[in-house]
Amino acid sequence: MSSSNRRIFFANCVFQVGENVYEPAEDSFLFAENLEVKEKEKVIDMGTGCGILAILAAAKADEVLAVDINPYAVACAKANAKLNEVSDKIFFARGDLFGPIRVREEFGLILFNAPYLPSEEVDESSWLVRAWEGGVSGRDVINGFIREAPKYLRHDGEILLMQSTVSNVEETFRRFSQRGLTASVVAKMDLPFFETIVLLRAKLANGE
Repeated sequence: MSSSNRRIFFANCVFQVGENVYEPAEDSFLFAENLEVKEKEKVIDMGTGCGILAILAAAKADEVLAVDINPYAVACAKANAKLNEVSDKIFFARGDLFGPIRVREEFGLILFNAPYLPSEEVDESSWLVRAWEGGVSGRDVINGFIREAPKYLRHDGEILLMQSTVSNVEETFRRFSQRGLTASVVAKMDLPFFETIVLLRAKLANGE
């Protein structure tokens, strides 16, 4: 990989991150530190970026599907899967949210470190900016994710979603409830300027 790539270390893994790919930050590491994957699980890592969550999940999962709208991120995550010797467990797809995934395919765990920062207008010409900008309310991508995710969740599965208090966490609880899921806070971290990042877990209300 290019010498301009940044190298990130977490646990026993190493990740090379190119200039057009979101570099793991506080939200990524808070997510990674609280990631629990069951043995033989089937996982989606939505918005995989450099592949950090997909690669960590692959240590226990049977199969991980890593999805990103950014072609540079997909290529980066593939390279990092090979670098960390888990290529045989991870499948990669480029697309917008669940677009590349077969209808009625079900997963036990769906991960998403969402674009959650409010912005007047998302710069769609920049792959990197699209990794964190979520429209005027910060909720454009989050709302689309919550609308579609239950269709791909096994009855006893769960969703882990990272967002910020600047994009209205209470609205996320409300929308999960509308889709028949109950949500709770797994972890949170205070950031400067009155912002807190929050990792949420959602399960189907009638799930085991």
